[in-house]
Amino acid sequence: MSDRPPEPDAAPPPLTPARLVGRALRLRCCVCGGGGIFHRWFTMEDNCPTCGFRFERIEGHWIGSLGLNTILTMGAGLIVVVGGYALMYPDPNLTVLIAVVVVLGVLGPLFLFPFTRTLWTAADLMMRPLDVDDGVDPDHIPARRPPPPRRR
Repeated sequence: MSDRPPEPDAAPPPLTPARLVGRALRLRCCVCGGGGIFHRWFTMEDNCPTCGFRFERIEGHWIGSLGLNTILTMGAGLIVVVGGYALMYPDPNLTVLIAVVVVLGVLGPLFLFPFTRTLWTAADLMMRPLDVDDGVDPDHIPARRPPPPRRR
């Protein structure tokens, strides 16, 4: 799953779910794999500097990212509480568990912010594939995945 620029006359590889998620976890553009989409940890470009893909495809797009961030942070908190309680059983130190969960609740969303933005963009591309109106440079529009073979 290389993100090298495509050969001059070759179409970019199709946007498979694995490719989309892999690029998102590396904080790269999900369409072309180009970097430089974040100025700072909390400041994202409006469009990909490489292919021109507009990250906020519809109004309210980032609400999904906020929800994903909340779910991941709450899930991590639940794992810490259940795991910590199990490790400390029969005499759990609730002060320590509460302190860890509060720190996780504050720092978790801050750490996850750019990842949930790119992961949500990848999820959006899986649900709504690229369209002509997305403003992507034609050289970076990937080939469509061929349909699965029909069973007889």
